[in-house]
Amino acid sequence: MTDPIRWGILGTGNIAKQFARGLTSVEDARLVAVGSRAPETAAAFGDEFEVPHRHATYEALAADDEVDAIYVSTPHPFHKDNSILCLTSGKAVLCEKPFTVNAAEAAVVIDVARTENRFLMEAMWTRFIPAVVRVRQLLAEGAIGDVRMVQADFGFRAGVNPEGRLFNLDLGGGALLDVGVYSLSFAAMILGTHPEQVVSTADLGSTGVDEQSAFLLRYGGGELAVLSCAVRTSTAIDVRIFGTEGSIFVGSPFFKSESLTVKRGGEETTEHYPLEGNGYNYEAIEVGNCLRECRTESQTMPLDETLALMKLLDSIREPWGLKYPSDG
Repeated sequence: MTDPIRWGILGTGNIAKQFARGLTSVEDARLVAVGSRAPETAAAFGDEFEVPHRHATYEALAADDEVDAIYVSTPHPFHKDNSILCLTSGKAVLCEKPFTVNAAEAAVVIDVARTENRFLMEAMWTRFIPAVVRVRQLLAEGAIGDVRMVQADFGFRAGVNPEGRLFNLDLGGGALLDVGVYSLSFAAMILGTHPEQVVSTADLGSTGVDEQSAFLLRYGGGELAVLSCAVRTSTAIDVRIFGTEGSIFVGSPFFKSESLTVKRGGEETTEHYPLEGNGYNYEAIEVGNCLRECRTESQTMPLDETLALMKLLDSIREPWGLKYPSDG
């Protein structure tokens, strides 16, 4: 595939708009279609981003022959069905995080993608920004020796709205699925997805969702991931990686950081990696590269890792008694 990747966006909320802005920074990508549940919202989104094809249903978007790949940006509980619709319609899919509400749903979507031989990736955009690419390079080079501990947090204070997606169980509300997945994914990128022990605790608010939580993962070599998240508490939103020979600090907010600091042997060096665009462009570039190389998944964000992360999210919230309608 040498022509520009023709994108469609399923959903018209804030995250969809962020992705649309990100696409403007990708030279070999074009936003050609949007799908909504009503003609009015599709038209408004189309007007704002100059999208030629405006579809009043998700089915119409999935059936659009002018679309190569679709970004699924709907609330968590709809990711499974929306992704399957697009995959079975012959489209590559970039699905917003969390990939699904639980591991059982994730397994179904991944199975469909592999059966259909279609590209599928979780939209963990942080994996692809330059500063985080540099972190992986530094660790591979042994810049801080063997990693012993990763600390990461992501918390902000939102007003309680029982009907809003952050606080509504029916919409997959709570801090863990919304922002905890960032901390967990970052730690897993470094330490892996198969800890020997998982310990967690949470504060469940008046609507039943986790308003803040902390979780500790211990790995086979004694490595630790110390993680937390919140939607009612503002936190530092940074990452610290400690090794046997030094440390790496990823500046706040780590999910779109433009700097990192390496400490080793009494020396401290700060490196700067300014974002091009708003950051969402990097995951779109990855999808385009994969499609042009005829790959059905990303090596940086592989599907087996996405499934393992969903299993970890399930195990973290299990002791809290937190269940969503789609858990069954």
